[in-house]
Amino acid sequence: MKTIFYSKKNVADRKWLLVNAENVILGKLSSKISLILQGKNKIWFTPHSDLGDFVVLINSSKVVLSGKKKYKKIYWHHTGYPGGIKKTTFLDLQNRHPNRVIQHAVKGMLPKSKLGHSMIKKLKIYSDNHHPHAAQKPTPINI
Repeated sequence: MKTIFYSKKNVADRKWLLVNAENVILGKLSSKISLILQGKNKIWFTPHSDLGDFVVLINSSKVVLSGKKKYKKIYWHHTGYPGGIKKTTFLDLQNRHPNRVIQHAVKGMLPKSKLGHSMIKKLKIYSDNHHPHAAQKPTPINI
């Protein structure tokens, strides 16, 4: 038997997919998107190659959380200075930067390496219905 290792040279058909995040739970949405970005939904998945598709996500400001997480979820970051820990609630972050909520969730589900950094670049997030990727003709999918 032969083992075939696929690379970008062998597989050149990357698709552009359109996902509508309106009234979709954040965890389910981000896990499905991370699988698509990694290419785990394809038969030629190879763990050391970036063979996933591009994802255009619209209506990121209308994503929902289950239960009371909307009020209790807190995002932390550190400025790098002593005593520089900052926290932001989900509602504040969604009102100010609705794209960062989804990007943070998806990025946490991707590999923590150069490969993961190249995968997150294939995710395009927009807070409303309009996006500049009409020339790529993204295929709408349901999540």
